[in-house]
Amino acid sequence: MNVPAVIENVVNNDLCIGCGLCVYICPSKALDLQWNEFGFLIPQLNNKCDLNGECLIVCPFNPNPDKEVETENELAVKFIIDSTKYHLKIGKYIGIYAGYSNEFRLSSSSGGIATYIFSELLKRNVVKYIFSVRESEKQDTHYEYAIIETTNDLLNASKTKYFPVTLGSVMQQINDLDGKVAIVGVACFIKAIRLAQYKQPSLKEKIPFLVGIICGGIKSRFFTEYLAGKVGVELENIKSPQFRIKDHKSTAGDYSFGCIDKPTKKLSTIKMRAVGEMWGTGMFKANACDFCDDVTTELADISLGDAWLEPYKNDGKGTNVIVTRSLLADKLIEYGLKSNELTIEILPIDRFLASQQGSFNHRHKGLFVRIKQARKKGQPVPPKRFGNERLTFDFSLVQKGRMKVRQKSLDFWAQNPNAKLFDYKISKNLKRLRIATKMYHYMSAIRRKLNKHFKINLT
Repeated sequence: MNVPAVIENVVNNDLCIGCGLCVYICPSKALDLQWNEFGFLIPQLNNKCDLNGECLIVCPFNPNPDKEVETENELAVKFIIDSTKYHLKIGKYIGIYAGYSNEFRLSSSSGGIATYIFSELLKRNVVKYIFSVRESEKQDTHYEYAIIETTNDLLNASKTKYFPVTLGSVMQQINDLDGKVAIVGVACFIKAIRLAQYKQPSLKEKIPFLVGIICGGIKSRFFTEYLAGKVGVELENIKSPQFRIKDHKSTAGDYSFGCIDKPTKKLSTIKMRAVGEMWGTGMFKANACDFCDDVTTELADISLGDAWLEPYKNDGKGTNVIVTRSLLADKLIEYGLKSNELTIEILPIDRFLASQQGSFNHRHKGLFVRIKQARKKGQPVPPKRFGNERLTFDFSLVQKGRMKVRQKSLDFWAQNPNAKLFDYKISKNLKRLRIATKMYHYMSAIRRKLNKHFKINLT
């Protein structure tokens, strides 16, 4: 049987992120998205493949893309045309801000800016539909992309869901909709949409606005199952998992996970700080995320993230960092400020960079180690703009430790989905990673002191 190019080149090399654009673009409808053994949605063959190859063209992790769309840089030239400023780590942009929606802040995971933007797009008839993620009624999933037409429906889709979803289902319907569409997505999903617009220029008119979410990595469904296990809810009884339950009287980072136990209908919660570090360790993360160097969703009209900065991070109600990349996006922020719908201030570029520093270190600086390890195993790597800087031994150890934890977390949960047993089995890997991280911080402090000393002596 013919093997589709995206399965042969991407899925079989563990580079699939589950965006689903290959399913949409496939002319023979040979693909659909299904769960794999590690809790990720991936395309699988369901019909005869004609080996057209278009499925690979729209893949954000295509190891051999066309030169015209090789990286985010080439795509930005084609699609981010209003931006007048550029920064190597941020991409093309117009303005950088921090703030929140006065109306939607409390009902959102962060500052509610995404909900504000979408409500304005609907109100101004820029688009008629929104593709966003909301709770699913399907038995095999908790969340899915849905087609939204009203601001009220937006409120049900306004919170962060660290659960695998795919654009495959809604994109299949896009050509049947009688109006334009705005879409929210993480960097790889936004890139896939841009690649589809490059392949089918009519999609640029159909999809005039993209909201990008600054992402820390796509989590397996195992992440949800593990957290549910921590609050004592069995896998088959998980309902309505919530990943960012705010504590308005505490800090932005002091949020909880919670889910409903179906038999008792009781909501059980746990503070994420009690669970332990889930992001810096790489726990339950997709392998493809280790080869993403787009920290700020460079190809979206507007990019939104959490303001992990003083004084914003001290406010448990939530605050967004905002990067505008199109004139419309910047005008919507300006209008919101003038109409008192938004509380916004300009954020100096160094402050924005500081808010995402951990991600820049991992995805830009640490990329060298992950590319080197992949090539040692003979695995293909998509073209990257970073990862050429040689690293210190201690920093390399941290990167290797994260890769180990990522894979072991998936292996251990697949073998036995029991939270208590999992904590025991993963503890050795986490301990090694903590030791490596402490050594890196210690050595970094020494290097800073030495650099400062020699700089003073030279002057």
